[in-house]
Amino acid sequence: MLMDPIWDLLEDQLFDRPSTECLFNMYRDRHAELDIPDAPAVRRANLRGYLLAYDRMPSVFLLVEAPGPWGARFTGVPITSESQLLDDTFPLTGRRTSDGGDPHSEYSARIFWRVLEPYFPAFLTWNTVPFHPHKAGKPLSIRTPAAAEIDSFESITAAFVDAIRPGHVAAIGRKAERALDRLGVENTYVRHPSQGGAKLFEEGVTSLLHRAGIA
Repeated sequence: MLMDPIWDLLEDQLFDRPSTECLFNMYRDRHAELDIPDAPAVRRANLRGYLLAYDRMPSVFLLVEAPGPWGARFTGVPITSESQLLDDTFPLTGRRTSDGGDPHSEYSARIFWRVLEPYFPAFLTWNTVPFHPHKAGKPLSIRTPAAAEIDSFESITAAFVDAIRPGHVAAIGRKAERALDRLGVENTYVRHPSQGGAKLFEEGVTSLLHRAGIA
Protein backbone atom coordinates (compact mmCIF):
# COMPACT_ATOMS: atom_id res chain seq x y z
CA MET A 1 0.00 0.00 0.00
CA LEU A 2 1.27 3.47 -0.89
CA MET A 3 0.51 4.70 2.61
CA ASP A 4 2.21 1.77 4.40
CA PRO A 5 4.76 4.03 6.13
CA ILE A 6 1.94 6.10 7.60
CA TRP A 7 -0.04 3.02 8.59
CA ASP A 8 2.99 1.49 10.27
CA LEU A 9 3.50 4.72 12.22
CA LEU A 10 -0.14 4.75 13.35
CA GLU A 11 0.11 1.13 14.50
CA ASP A 12 3.31 1.89 16.37
CA GLN A 13 2.50 5.26 17.94
CA LEU A 14 -1.25 5.88 17.88
CA PHE A 15 -3.61 2.93 17.96
CA ASP A 16 -2.50 1.55 21.34
CA ARG A 17 -2.36 4.81 23.28
CA PRO A 18 -4.83 4.64 26.18
CA SER A 19 -7.70 7.09 26.39
CA THR A 20 -7.71 9.65 29.20
CA GLU A 21 -10.59 11.11 31.17
CA CYS A 22 -11.07 13.79 28.51
CA LEU A 23 -9.48 12.33 25.35
CA PHE A 24 -10.98 9.24 23.71
CA ASN A 25 -8.89 6.95 21.50
CA MET A 26 -11.60 5.52 19.26
CA TYR A 27 -9.06 3.24 17.53
CA ARG A 28 -8.37 1.38 20.79
CA ASP A 29 -11.36 1.80 23.09
CA ARG A 30 -15.14 1.59 23.06
CA HIS A 31 -17.90 3.03 25.17
CA ALA A 32 -20.14 0.25 26.45
CA GLU A 33 -23.35 2.22 25.84
CA LEU A 34 -22.41 3.98 22.60
CA ASP A 35 -20.30 1.55 20.54
CA ILE A 36 -20.78 -1.87 18.98
CA PRO A 37 -18.54 -4.61 20.47
CA ASP A 38 -15.87 -4.53 17.74
CA ALA A 39 -15.99 -0.76 17.24
CA PRO A 40 -12.23 -0.05 17.54
CA ALA A 41 -11.34 -2.67 14.94
CA VAL A 42 -14.00 -1.34 12.58
CA ARG A 43 -12.74 2.21 12.95
CA ARG A 44 -9.18 1.10 12.19
CA ALA A 45 -10.50 -0.74 9.12
CA ASN A 46 -12.39 2.36 8.00
CA LEU A 47 -9.22 4.43 8.32
CA ARG A 48 -7.22 1.84 6.40
CA GLY A 49 -9.85 1.91 3.66
CA TYR A 50 -9.45 5.67 3.47
CA LEU A 51 -5.67 5.38 3.04
CA LEU A 52 -6.10 2.61 0.47
CA ALA A 53 -8.05 5.02 -1.73
CA TYR A 54 -4.77 6.67 -2.78
CA ASP A 55 -2.85 5.28 -5.74
CA ARG A 56 -0.51 8.28 -5.74
CA MET A 57 0.55 10.82 -3.17
CA PRO A 58 -1.90 13.74 -3.01
CA SER A 59 -0.59 17.20 -3.78
CA VAL A 60 -2.60 18.88 -1.01
CA PHE A 61 -2.55 18.11 2.72
CA LEU A 62 -5.38 19.45 4.88
CA LEU A 63 -4.88 19.49 8.65
CA VAL A 64 -8.06 19.88 10.68
CA GLU A 65 -8.45 20.19 14.46
CA ALA A 66 -9.86 17.06 16.13
CA PRO A 67 -12.66 14.48 15.79
CA GLY A 68 -16.12 15.70 16.64
CA PRO A 69 -18.61 13.53 18.53
CA TRP A 70 -20.68 12.73 15.42
CA GLY A 71 -17.92 12.33 12.84
CA ALA A 72 -14.51 10.70 13.15
CA ARG A 73 -15.29 9.69 16.75
CA PHE A 74 -17.45 6.93 15.26
CA THR A 75 -15.91 6.40 11.79
CA GLY A 76 -12.19 6.73 12.46
CA VAL A 77 -11.92 8.79 9.24
CA PRO A 78 -11.09 12.48 9.60
CA ILE A 79 -14.09 14.84 9.27
CA THR A 80 -16.31 12.04 7.90
CA SER A 81 -19.58 10.76 9.36
CA GLU A 82 -21.23 7.35 9.40
CA SER A 83 -24.05 8.48 7.13
CA GLN A 84 -21.47 9.43 4.50
CA LEU A 85 -19.58 6.13 4.65
CA LEU A 86 -22.88 4.27 4.20
CA ASP A 87 -23.92 6.38 1.19
CA ASP A 88 -23.38 4.48 -2.07
CA THR A 89 -22.53 7.73 -3.90
CA PHE A 90 -19.78 8.71 -1.45
CA PRO A 91 -16.18 8.09 -2.61
CA LEU A 92 -15.34 6.11 0.55
CA THR A 93 -17.02 3.12 2.13
CA GLY A 94 -17.02 1.75 5.65
CA ARG A 95 -19.07 0.42 8.52
CA ARG A 96 -20.81 2.24 11.33
CA THR A 97 -19.72 1.69 14.93
CA SER A 98 -22.49 3.47 16.83
CA ASP A 99 -24.91 1.20 18.63
CA GLY A 100 -28.61 1.81 17.97
CA GLY A 101 -30.57 4.55 16.26
CA ASP A 102 -29.72 6.12 12.93
CA PRO A 103 -26.12 6.43 11.70
CA HIS A 104 -24.55 9.64 12.91
CA SER A 105 -24.29 12.68 10.67
CA GLU A 106 -22.07 15.72 11.22
CA TYR A 107 -22.56 19.29 9.97
CA SER A 108 -18.86 20.03 9.46
CA ALA A 109 -18.36 16.78 7.56
CA ARG A 110 -21.27 17.60 5.23
CA ILE A 111 -19.84 21.03 4.42
CA PHE A 112 -16.30 19.69 4.06
CA TRP A 113 -17.21 16.96 1.59
CA ARG A 114 -19.75 19.06 -0.32
CA VAL A 115 -16.89 21.39 -1.22
CA LEU A 116 -14.07 18.88 -1.59
CA GLU A 117 -15.60 15.65 -2.91
CA PRO A 118 -15.09 16.61 -6.59
CA TYR A 119 -11.34 16.83 -5.98
CA PHE A 120 -10.81 13.59 -4.04
CA PRO A 121 -8.23 11.96 -3.88
CA ALA A 122 -6.06 14.95 -4.82
CA PHE A 123 -5.99 15.88 -1.11
CA LEU A 124 -5.52 14.02 2.16
CA THR A 125 -6.90 15.09 5.53
CA TRP A 126 -5.64 14.41 9.03
CA ASN A 127 -6.46 15.64 12.54
CA THR A 128 -4.06 17.74 14.63
CA VAL A 129 -5.31 15.78 17.65
CA PRO A 130 -6.49 12.41 16.26
CA PHE A 131 -8.49 11.44 19.38
CA HIS A 132 -11.85 12.86 20.42
CA PRO A 133 -11.50 15.66 23.01
CA HIS A 134 -14.52 15.78 25.29
CA LYS A 135 -15.52 17.06 28.72
CA ALA A 136 -15.05 14.73 31.67
CA GLY A 137 -18.06 12.48 32.11
CA LYS A 138 -19.65 13.70 28.86
CA PRO A 139 -18.45 11.35 26.12
CA LEU A 140 -20.46 13.01 23.33
CA SER A 141 -19.40 16.56 24.14
CA ILE A 142 -16.69 18.49 22.31
CA ARG A 143 -14.00 20.81 23.61
CA THR A 144 -11.03 22.64 22.19
CA PRO A 145 -7.83 20.57 22.45
CA ALA A 146 -5.25 21.85 24.90
CA ALA A 147 -1.87 23.02 23.63
CA ALA A 148 -0.16 20.11 25.39
CA GLU A 149 -2.47 17.65 23.61
CA ILE A 150 -1.66 19.19 20.24
CA ASP A 151 2.05 19.05 21.00
CA SER A 152 1.85 15.40 22.06
CA PHE A 153 0.80 14.39 18.52
CA GLU A 154 3.30 16.64 16.77
CA SER A 155 5.48 13.77 15.58
CA ILE A 156 2.54 12.12 13.84
CA THR A 157 1.58 15.33 12.05
CA ALA A 158 5.20 15.71 10.97
CA ALA A 159 5.26 12.13 9.70
CA PHE A 160 2.24 12.76 7.49
CA VAL A 161 3.89 15.81 5.94
CA ASP A 162 7.20 14.00 5.48
CA ALA A 163 5.54 10.98 3.84
CA ILE A 164 3.25 12.93 1.51
CA ARG A 165 5.55 15.85 0.73
CA PRO A 166 2.60 17.91 -0.47
CA GLY A 167 2.97 20.95 -2.68
CA HIS A 168 0.33 22.79 -0.66
CA VAL A 169 -0.68 22.54 3.00
CA ALA A 170 -3.81 24.06 4.54
CA ALA A 171 -4.45 24.61 8.24
CA ILE A 172 -8.19 24.26 8.75
CA GLY A 173 -8.60 26.31 11.93
CA ARG A 174 -6.18 28.04 14.28
CA LYS A 175 -5.20 24.92 16.23
CA ALA A 176 -4.02 23.28 13.02
CA GLU A 177 -2.19 26.46 12.06
CA ARG A 178 -0.37 26.46 15.41
CA ALA A 179 0.70 22.84 14.97
CA LEU A 180 2.06 23.40 11.46
CA ASP A 181 3.79 26.64 12.43
CA ARG A 182 5.55 24.85 15.32
CA LEU A 183 6.80 22.27 12.83
CA GLY A 184 8.00 24.97 10.44
CA VAL A 185 5.64 23.77 7.72
CA GLU A 186 4.54 26.52 5.34
CA ASN A 187 0.75 26.59 5.30
CA THR A 188 -2.32 28.53 4.30
CA TYR A 189 -4.86 29.27 7.00
CA VAL A 190 -8.46 28.37 6.11
CA ARG A 191 -11.49 29.03 8.33
CA HIS A 192 -13.00 25.89 9.85
CA PRO A 193 -16.52 25.20 8.47
CA SER A 194 -18.14 24.92 11.91
CA GLN A 195 -19.88 27.72 13.82
CA GLY A 196 -20.82 29.84 10.83
CA GLY A 197 -17.58 29.36 8.93
CA ALA A 198 -18.94 27.42 5.94
CA LYS A 199 -18.71 30.26 3.40
CA LEU A 200 -15.22 31.33 4.43
CA PHE A 201 -14.11 27.69 4.48
CA GLU A 202 -15.36 27.16 0.92
CA GLU A 203 -13.71 30.33 -0.32
CA GLY A 204 -10.42 29.56 1.39
CA VAL A 205 -10.09 25.93 0.39
CA THR A 206 -11.24 26.58 -3.20
CA SER A 207 -8.62 29.31 -3.53
CA LEU A 208 -5.96 26.89 -2.28
CA LEU A 209 -7.05 24.22 -4.75
CA HIS A 210 -6.87 26.74 -7.59
CA ARG A 211 -3.30 27.61 -6.63
CA ALA A 212 -2.51 23.89 -6.53
CA GLY A 213 -3.88 23.51 -10.07
CA ILE A 214 -6.63 21.15 -8.96
CA ALA A 215 -9.79 23.29 -9.06
